[in-house]
Amino acid sequence: MVELSTPTCEFGKKPHDFNLLGVDGDYWSLEKCMGKNGILIMFICNHCPYVLAIIEKLVVETDVLAMKGMSTVAIMPNDTVSYPDDSYENMKKISKKYGFGFPYLYDETQMVTQEYGAVCTPDFFGYNSDLELQYRGRFDDRGPKKNNNPNQSDLFKAMFSIARTKKGPDDQLPSLGCSIKWKR
Repeated sequence: MVELSTPTCEFGKKPHDFNLLGVDGDYWSLEKCMGKNGILIMFICNHCPYVLAIIEKLVVETDVLAMKGMSTVAIMPNDTVSYPDDSYENMKKISKKYGFGFPYLYDETQMVTQEYGAVCTPDFFGYNSDLELQYRGRFDDRGPKKNNNPNQSDLFKAMFSIARTKKGPDDQLPSLGCSIKWKR
């Protein structure tokens, strides 16, 4: 496992469109995923200990954000040949197990992942309703350790603020996670 951290937020940067297969069998685009107050696009996978440490709380917080008009979409970027735990079939199982209330999409070609410049799982991109990047930071300070911190995550606070004000926090700590598993 190679631990990487995300670069700083490029405020105002626009998202790339996509057309990716979801675990529900439908194809999803940026427009189809967009919420009235913005969108959280996150790159996650099934096996990463950093993702598994936050997944339950992430699902709860994204459900609350949805009530505030902030949609969420998750994209699985990894090579599934070298990492079969991240297969499309296992994506379906993980989505069902944790009750994902958001589309979970498979970037089979890894082109969308490259366009966004995602470097690790998890990697978060928070956009306001004008599709301007306002957050590229961490979930919280737990790293790969599971804990029961009752406080709202850094991600939740940032996305809630973006939904209300269209602005993300000036100070953002980078997300830490496992490197993207690129195809050879």
